[in-house]
This record gives sequence, structure tokens and C-alpha cells, in this order.
Amino acid sequence: MPSDGKLRLGVNIDHVATVRNARGGAYPDPLRAAKLAEAAGADGITAHLREDRRHISDADIDGLMEVLTVPLNFEMAATAEMQKIALRHKPHAVCLVPEKREERTTEGGLEVAREENRLAHYIAPLRDAGCRVSIFIAADKRQIDAAQRIGAEVIELHTGAYCDAHAEGNVETRDRELEGLREMSAYAHSLGLEVHAGHGLTYDTVQPVAAFPEVMELNIGHFLIGESIFLGLGPAIAEMRRLMDGARG
Repeated sequence: MPSDGKLRLGVNIDHVATVRNARGGAYPDPLRAAKLAEAAGADGITAHLREDRRHISDADIDGLMEVLTVPLNFEMAATAEMQKIALRHKPHAVCLVPEKREERTTEGGLEVAREENRLAHYIAPLRDAGCRVSIFIAADKRQIDAAQRIGAEVIELHTGAYCDAHAEGNVETRDRELEGLREMSAYAHSLGLEVHAGHGLTYDTVQPVAAFPEVMELNIGHFLIGESIFLGLGPAIAEMRRLMDGARG
């Protein structure tokens, strides 16, 4: 996605597919949601093709590559199968995320430091194909250093612990997590990495993260799809955009 100084919003459409798959039919269509998100001001679309295909399908990725006029951020596990799919499509960006079949959603960040050599070799063909490589990681200096060393251009900081603490009313933990995100955003930026953030962000939690000057993009999905039940997808996205812009002053 182009960098013009404006905080970008990537809308994750995974859970439109979750609702579709609950009935095994074709409705609601994630591609339609992606086009509505574009019209509502999304700067990009994020979709996670899981190994178990529990929401987004291969056909969804095929369709998104055909119809999108904004960039696709293709979330994926660091497997040979997903690398092959990414190299076939060559999306604007690929974001490597941890994935366990038993989890309900992506929990925690990718362990980069322990797999540095493997991941360095894994992302090299993706970079050579012209994809921007992002790594979804915890706000941890060791993981950020490893991401920089393996050649990632972007990191996405996991905001889930901060959001969970806010939801639980645990102010001390919330503030500690937020401070860690602030410090690590600045640190990653100092290394030349582009900084994104996401996971669990809501209207109530987005502004403190959006206010970090080093953060260039927020990726938000589950909350927006849920809120769209009540507001409609366009108005739900417009309100998130308003809050993000307000945080930047």
C-alpha cells in the first residue's frame, strides 16, 4: 500500500466467510464484503487462508486477486503449501502468522527468533516475487530484531493482550501492554521496519494505538464484521476510519 503519511486501514474479511461456511452455501460472499469495504474507505483487504480452510477458501483468494482495486494482504502460515499459493498469486503483501488447528483465532505472535534460519530462507522467494513480507509478532525486542535480520520489510504488532486487558477492566495490565506496544513501535521504526498493528481492536481500543506516529497501518476484522450486523459494513468501517483519523489529529 502506498505510504502518504495517512494511517491506513486494512479490513479483514475472514469472518464473512465464517458466516457463509456455517451453512455451507455461497452467502454471504466475502468478495462482496471486500468491494463494500473498498467503497467505505478501506486502504486494503486482509484475508487469512488457513491450512484447515475454516473460513477463507482458495476460490476466495482467486476471486479477490481478480476483483480488488486496493492491495491484498494475504495472511498465511509459513508452510510449503502456502508459499506455493502466494507465489502463484503474487499478492501485494504476505503476512506470516502462527497457526494451530485447534485455536479459534490466531493466538500470539510468530516465533521468529527460534526459527530465524528457516524463515529467512522461506521469505526469500516471496520477496524475490515482489511481495512485501510482513511478520505478525508480539511487541518483543527479540522478535523484532529477528524479523529485521531475516529480511522482513514489515512487522505487525499483536495488540490482542492490550485489547483483552481492556475488555476485562484490568487497567494496570492494559496500560502496561499499551506502553510495550508504544516502545516497540518506535524501536522497530528505528530499525527501518514499517510498523503495522492489529488483533482485537475495537472502537474503544483503537485510538491509543492509532496515535503512535510510527504505526502506518491497522488491520481490523472480527469487530468490524460483528458491528456490521448492527450498523452495516460501510458505516462500521466509516466510524473506525473516523476514530483512527481523530487519533492522528
